[in-house]
Formats: sequence, structure tokens, C-alpha cells
Amino acid sequence: MAFHDAADGRLEWVGGAPVPAPVRVVPYDDAWPSQFERVATGIRAALGGSALAVEHVGSTSVPGLPAKPVIDVDLTVRDPAVEAAYVPALETVGYMLRLREPGWHEHRALVRRDAADVPQVNLHVFGPGCPETVRHRMFRDWLRTHPEDRSEYRDAKLAAASATGEQLVMNYNRHKEPTIRAIYERMFRAAGWLDDGPTPDGKE
Repeated sequence: MAFHDAADGRLEWVGGAPVPAPVRVVPYDDAWPSQFERVATGIRAALGGSALAVEHVGSTSVPGLPAKPVIDVDLTVRDPAVEAAYVPALETVGYMLRLREPGWHEHRALVRRDAADVPQVNLHVFGPGCPETVRHRMFRDWLRTHPEDRSEYRDAKLAAASATGEQLVMNYNRHKEPTIRAIYERMFRAAGWLDDGPTPDGKE
């Protein structure tokens, strides 16, 4: 789950790059919002005031939308590059640092594996005022209130998941790109952010 803009391609996988695996998209689960709340409570308890914002994003945040059974969370901290300010505390509650992308808003990604009461968590760390967190929230809220686009995105997700057998999630994301670009264009035009010039490019 990402919409890249002006990334310079630098990334570092911590603990090894991901390996291809089946991408599993399941029907919407009414438990996902409450699972996010438990996740958010744990993050805030671990970080205290260092957690400037904790947002439920991605498909599990959109009622009725099929999704990979992974809770996506955007965490805002003062400076993602200062890992000592948040990574050790998150490690104490089960998170592992998996990815650094210094050329893309200093993005850091941590993962918490399935627990008894919550599925896997993908925790995306950005700094204050990051355009990516704004876009994630806009996309979530747009899909919640625009059923035709939600249906179009659902169909794209299901097609992407069945396009191949074992694949990297990045390849799954690429299959969805044309649909995401089209929805983003409508969303940005409705917000008055686009004229008749080029449309944004990226991936969700």
C-alpha cells in the first residue's frame, strides 16, 4: 500500500528481501475496525507522545471492501529517520523493522506478525505533513463514500490477486495501478487539486 511520488529508488530491506507467495484477498471482515483499535492502543502505549498520529488506512479500513487480511497503519512521528526514537519501543510490543526508504519521505515499514486477536500489521512510518499520509486518508474516505469507485477497486483487487500464482505484493500492486490512478484523478479533481494537465502517477 503506497502511492509513490518522487521516490529516488533507494530502499533497504532489513532481514532480507521478501519472497514470492500467494496473495490472499478475503471478504471484508467486520472485526477489522476493532482490531485496528487494539493495534492503535498498543502503538500509543508503546510510544506515548512520540506517536503524533495513528491512522487506519488501506482496504481493511473501508467497510465492504475485500482485502488482504493485514491491518495497514500510518504512524506519524517527528522524524522517521531517527529510528531510536520509536523502533526499540515498537520492538517491545512485537514489531520488526523491515524496510527503509530514505528517498521517499524517509518512509520506514515495520511488521507485526499474526497474533491471537489481530492479523498481521503493516506499520508505515512517516513524518508530519507528509503528502502520502494525506493521500492515504483521502483514498480511504473517498472509497467509503463512493460505492461505484469502491466496486471498481474491488474488481481490480480480485483480478490482481488471481493474475498469477505466487507473486510479490509489489507485483500485485502493479496490477492495480491503472484503477488506482483513475480513482485518484477523480478524487483530486473533486478536491480541486487537478486541472487539465498531467494526472498523478504511482501505486496504492
